[in-house]
This record gives sequence, structure tokens and C-alpha cells, in this order.
Amino acid sequence: MARIAVIGAGMGALAASARLAVAGHRVVVYERAATYGGAVGVLERDGFVFDTGPGLLPVPAVYRDLFVKTGKKPLEQCVDLVQVDPASHHVFADGTQVSLPNASRAGVVSALDAALGAGAGERWGDFLVRAREAWDRTRRPLLEEPLWPNWQVLAEREPYPVVRQRRLLRTRAAATLAEVGSWELGDPRLAVLLESHALAHGLDPRVAPPAAAVLPYMEHAFGTWYVRGGMRELARAVYERCLARKVEFHFDTAVGRIVEKDGRAAGVELADGAVADADFVVAGVAPAVLDRLSSHAVLRGDAEVPPQRGRPSRLTVHLALRGGRPGGVAHRTVVHAADREAELNGLFGERRAGPAAPGTALPASPTVTVLRPGDPALVPDVDHEAVTLAVTVPSGLEPTEKDAQRVLTTAERAVPGLRDRLLWHEVRTPADIARATGADGGAVPAPALAAAGGRLLHPSNSTRVTGLFTVGGWAHPGGGLPHAGMSGALVAGLIVEGPDFQGSQ
Repeated sequence: MARIAVIGAGMGALAASARLAVAGHRVVVYERAATYGGAVGVLERDGFVFDTGPGLLPVPAVYRDLFVKTGKKPLEQCVDLVQVDPASHHVFADGTQVSLPNASRAGVVSALDAALGAGAGERWGDFLVRAREAWDRTRRPLLEEPLWPNWQVLAEREPYPVVRQRRLLRTRAAATLAEVGSWELGDPRLAVLLESHALAHGLDPRVAPPAAAVLPYMEHAFGTWYVRGGMRELARAVYERCLARKVEFHFDTAVGRIVEKDGRAAGVELADGAVADADFVVAGVAPAVLDRLSSHAVLRGDAEVPPQRGRPSRLTVHLALRGGRPGGVAHRTVVHAADREAELNGLFGERRAGPAAPGTALPASPTVTVLRPGDPALVPDVDHEAVTLAVTVPSGLEPTEKDAQRVLTTAERAVPGLRDRLLWHEVRTPADIARATGADGGAVPAPALAAAGGRLLHPSNSTRVTGLFTVGGWAHPGGGLPHAGMSGALVAGLIVEGPDFQGSQ
């Protein structure tokens, strides 16, 4: 039995802890905050409850596998997991609206044809077929296997089978997700629909590779899911599974540094000076925090994937509304920006090639995701509604009340009479995310993607220090609830089976 010290209690760290404990190791988690979950937080006020992090769960199979491998009760006996239908409702700048059924290709094709005109659904369906090819080519190396030592193969190879078209007297293939939308989908609204999946993860579609097509494909193939009571209930269930497996937690306990001995991780020194010895250390923290905990750069090297920095953040506005949720309202509505190019310029700068340049201000007309769960557990009674508005914003942004009002104005296109119903609103800023996660500027990590020269890969779970591993959104395979869960599985496999571990089965 090995002694394992885990730094942080985010979802990836919790997933690794449960798996390591069931393998017979003694696992102790040190979390500087007062609770678990990391970015999967909750806001409670006046009987209203809001998720402050992810509001929906894609690819629930990751957490189903976690619960199967760590105990007798499956996921569905620990949380009330329900499929969201429609998966999303979209309001485009020209006023066109469409609801997309959950995990139904035929339903999506019909809905798009009805809303956007004959042929639109078929073009989107054909795109999803190509996106599936990209998914099939990258699923194992990007989700189920440790990062390859020759990761450059993933960085250089474009897995999406782009359609070659004649442009400017020569045959060309789309080089970015935005070009895929413009060249292959044939309708600017379909292009906006595609780009919104990248934007939701803080990616600039003008720079993101065609491989980002796997993002809408994952939602289409595996559906969109919600946990009744809010996504915080998923964090609670994973935490309780850790407790059942005898994982030990120390909250309000900051780690000051990672102790090394003879080039190997040997434990952690707490902020109060106490030292906890360990055979392995698992760090579920952002790169900047790991830099402070180590005496040298454990993630850097000429042949290694560098840590991502300067990613965009997220602004959320939580609304307490009088009046119950109307029937037939979609759980998730995306209100698209009136001027997408201006929005992207505001977020990423005007460069069209190379790494995205961070923006400095909220776009004048941002894309706003409106979440209306209609969950009785989130409101004081049936005569009230809890709504969350989410916007991708530059990291480090210090929003003003004027910014919040601008988001409310956009959201009124999805929630008529919003201001007349508003009891109060509360804004969660990038600074709040920074406090919860330790990420500089409240940056939110994106899922790992192939191609793009490796810019969208994340550092390996193994580090340059023997016995030190990284887990969570800032490590392979990147950000997002399913990716965090997979990072936990990978770290557990690397510790239990050793460096020859080839990935989850």
C-alpha cells in the first residue's frame, strides 16, 4: 500500500483519489478551500440554488465507469441523471430560431431543414459524419491513453477529413474550424452554430483546427445530461464515493511546496510547515500554482507539451426571477452575437493565425448561453425560477454593472420580460473562478484537441519529477467534466500499473 498525497479536491483529483483508494492505497487530499469540487461550485441565496461551474454533463459514461470501478452503487443510484431534450435551442442574429433534439440525427436534420431551409439539415448531418471520423481517430489518444511520448504525431496530423474545394483558381482544404463552417456548411447560421461549440470552450474558431469538430460531435453522439439538484450533486456523489473508499480529506489546508528527495516526489509541506510524507504526489492544480509548489519547472522541456496559459475565462450572471418557468422552455438556449466577427475580435484580437491573442473587454454583443433547468430543487417554490447566463470573456476581465446589464439585454431575446420578473442578480467573475481554482485570471482550460501544432494539447499526467503526477483540466486530456474524469483514470492507471500503463479499457 502506497501513501499518496493529492493536492486539490477538484473533479479530476476526486476521480483519481477514488480509483487509487479502491486499489488499496492510502490517499490523503489537501484542499486549500473549505469544500470539494473545484470549479464545480454552487451559489445559494434566498432559497435559490445556482451552479457556478458547468451546468450540463456531456459523456456521462466517464462517471458511470468511475462508479462501476469504485463501488457497488452505480452512478444512477447516487444522482438523478436525466437527458435534456431538446439538447439546445438557438436564437440567431437574424431572428431565426431552432431547437435541436437530443442525440437524434434524424431529428436534428428535420429541425434544421424546417428552420433554415431544405438541405441545411443534410449538410449538418454530412458534417457530423466527417466529425465522427475525427472522433474515431483521436478518442483513444486524447481521452483514454496517457499522452504519447511522440505527441508530435498528434500535433501534426489533422484528423478531420476536410472537404477539398476549388478556391481562387486552386483546390484548397479548410485549415480552421471557421473555414469548415464557411466552406462546407453553406449557411452562415450553420457556421455560427458550429463556431459556438468552440467559443463555449474559449476557443477562437478562426484559429482552432478542423479537429475541433469533435466538440459538437460529442454532444450529438452521447447526448446532453443534467443532474437534478444541480451539477454540484455530481461533485457530492464523487466526494461521498471517496469517503466510502476511506479517502482522507483536509479542507482549509494549503500546500506550501512539494517535497522532493533524490529527484523523486516524497510528500508535501503544508503552509503551516508540517510535512506529510508520501510515496506519490498527485497535483490537481493550475500551472501557475504548480510553479509555486515546485522548486523547478516540472512541466517544461524541449520535447514536452508546454502548459497552456492565457486562456479565456467565463462570466456568469445568476438571476432570481419571480414567476415559475413556463412550459415548453428549453433547458439551454444559445443567443448568438449580432456581430460574430466583432465578438471574436474583442475576445481574441484580430489576428487570424497563430495562438489567440487575449482580449481585454466584454464584446458589445456577446454570445450568451441561457440555462433554465426548471428544477424544483433550485427554487424556493414553484412561483420562482432560477436562471444562469454564461458568457465567454477574456481572463482577468473585471466586469462592470454595465457589462452585466448588457448580458441581461441579450438574454431578453430568450427570456421575454426578464427585467420585469427580476428579483435580484448576482455576477460571478473571472476573479471568482481564480479564487476557486487558482488559475491565473480565472482562465478555464479547454479540452485537448489534435493538430494545430500541439497548441491545444495539455502536458502529460507524468512529470519530470518521478512520483509526481498532474490531474484535472490543466493536464492531459484537458478541460471539461468528462476530460477531468478521464484524467483521474489515467493518473490512477499510471500509479497502479506503472509507466507501462497503456490506457483505460
